[in-house]
This record gives sequence, C-alpha cells and structure tokens, in this order.
Amino acid sequence: MSLKQKIRLMVALLAWCGSVGISSEVHAQDDLLDMLNQEQSKDPVFTQASFKATRLINGQTIETISKNHLNFWISHRFGAVNSGFIQNFFGLDEAKIRLGLEYGITDRWLVGAGRSSLEKTYDLYTKYKVLRQSTAFPVTVTALGGWGIVTMPDTYVMDSGNEMSFTSNLQRYSYWSQILIGRKFNDRLSLQVVPTWVHINKTEKSVISNDQLALGFGGRFKLTKRFTLSGEYYYALTDPNAYLVGTGKSYPYHNALSVGVDIETGGHVFQLHFTNSRAMIERQFITQTSGAWEKGDIFYGFNISRTFSFDKGAKNKDK
Repeated sequence: MSLKQKIRLMVALLAWCGSVGISSEVHAQDDLLDMLNQEQSKDPVFTQASFKATRLINGQTIETISKNHLNFWISHRFGAVNSGFIQNFFGLDEAKIRLGLEYGITDRWLVGAGRSSLEKTYDLYTKYKVLRQSTAFPVTVTALGGWGIVTMPDTYVMDSGNEMSFTSNLQRYSYWSQILIGRKFNDRLSLQVVPTWVHINKTEKSVISNDQLALGFGGRFKLTKRFTLSGEYYYALTDPNAYLVGTGKSYPYHNALSVGVDIETGGHVFQLHFTNSRAMIERQFITQTSGAWEKGDIFYGFNISRTFSFDKGAKNKDK
C-alpha cells in the first residue's frame, strides 16, 4: 500500500471517529489532510494539448499520439494562385498529395510513414517526447528522426529547373533530425522552436551542401473552442552566394512560410492554409522551397487528420 493510500485510509478512519464525537482525532484528521495536500503538491502537473495535432502545417509539432492510436493524414497542395484563372483556375487544376500514417507505440513515442507525389517520395520517421512541460518544467522537448527516398526516374527536372540524375539507389536517400522545443503559455497561445539538420546524399548541384541546417519557428493562437490560427517559418542557414559564385545564377530556393487555420471536429482536425512550399516532407520544404511570397508563388492547401483507437481498454472513438 502506497503512502497516499495509507493516509487516505487513516483519514477515513478518523473521519468516522470524529462523527461519534472524538475531538482529538478530528485534529489529527486535519493534520493528516495537510500532509496529503503537501504530498500531492509535490507531484508535477503535466501540460496537455499544447497543439491540437502532431503536425502544425508542413512541419511537425511537439505532440505525439496516445498509445495504440493511429493517425491517418491526407495532405493536399494545389498549384500557385498566380498561375491564372482561365488556364489553371488559380492553381486548383493541379495538386500534390501526401498520404501518411502515425502509430502511438507509447503515449510519448510514435512511428510514422508516408508517400508524397512530389518527387514520388517515401518517408519514415519516429518521434519521442523526451521532456514534458509541467508545473516543475517550463517546456516540452521532443526528438524526431526521419528518412526519405526519391523514386523518380534516374534523370528528371526539379521544380527549381535543375536537372537531377542518380547513378545508384543510395544517392536517392536523405535524412533529417529535429529537436522540437515548445511551450503552452496559456489556453490560447502555444509556441515552438525547431533546430533542424538535413542530410541529402546527392544534391542537384555540387555547390549545394549535402548537410544543411535550419531553424524553425511555429505557433498557434486559439480563437474559439474549435478554431485556431497557426503559422510556421523555417529559416535555412545556407549561403546563397556560394550558389551564385558556382553557377552564375541566383539561389533557387527560399525559406518556407505558411499560415492557416485549424478546425477541430471530434476525431478530425482540418488544417487550411497558404504556403510558398508545395512540399510536405522535411527534406523538401526546408531545403527545396522554390516559391516566393513576394512573387505570388502561394499555394493553397489543406491537411486532414483522422484518429482511430485500437485501445481495447477504452471506448473506440469510431463506434
């Protein structure tokens, strides 16, 4: 029997004694209640739901999913809104899509996989919540590691206009890792910062580094119970001048900036947004965003998340 259980048992016995008029035990009861409250006050209270989903817009959040739960993601990015009304209906005539699954191994550890039509890329990743924000600790810290493979033909033209060619399957691989550090300041506001490392086994130009660093920022502001504003920005720590000197052309990529709104409806989360990146995988939207907001290269998109429960000890949300 734990200390708490022992104290509760003693309190119950003294309460019964007090009911028959034994005043000294009543004082002892008050002392024991004080002891119980003091003990409970030492236990940290963990912060819940800093973000409503495991993804903010393109990037990940500090959140994981519950044990034995499955997330199904549908992510869609239309064409650029500056592509015209007659020919392309403001980009709605074309789209890129990613389908993904995430499964909670524990309440703090998930694994995920997906397939994107952009460069026909498959990705695998895992995410673990190392530290949790609580009354005893100010932030949540989550670690993420991912891997991707491009399955395009051996030679193809990228969105940047550069030609990519492969001579082995190993050249198709890329890897990334992130440390997501976030804090829920109150019921409305949550922010996170995301130091990121991306390694690409082969880049389209030798002047583009295989190892690239970036710093991501993201946040959400809750408007109502079901509506939330969200935004994220990934600053790539690259040197555009190296590309200019090596090729005589301007660096073709830009920092990814996205804004949107989340709509929560039970087991679904709808994320509607505008972004300058059509990519939905870290290797692509952090290091290969070719769109520029100032030029009107803005893509409308959405994410849909559906959660399924395989926890036999709890009521299935789908029933």
